[in-house]
Amino acid sequence: MTMKSGRKSMVGTVTSNKMDKTVVVVVERLGRHPVYKKVIKSQKKFKAHDAENTCRVGDVVRIVESRPLSKDKRWVVEEILRSPAQRFEQ
Repeated sequence: MTMKSGRKSMVGTVTSNKMDKTVVVVVERLGRHPVYKKVIKSQKKFKAHDAENTCRVGDVVRIVESRPLSKDKRWVVEEILRSPAQRFEQ
C-alpha cells in the first residue's frame, strides 16, 4: 500500500486487536521536563485501520495519517515492522 508523501507517520506497539479492522497502537516518546530537565516517557494511544486484520498484539507497526475513517480513527497501518513470532523463529 503506497501512501501520499507529506503525511505524519509514527512507530508504535499494538495493544489491542479486538475490534474488526481496527487496532489500538501505543506510541511512546521521550521528552525533557521543562523545569527539572529529567527525561520523561509519555505515551499516547491511537486507533488505526487494519484492513486485512493482520496485526496481532505485540506487533511493532508504522501508522500513517489519513482522512477520518470513523469517530476516533484517523490513522492507517502502513506496515508491520516486527512481530513477536519473528523473535522466536530466529
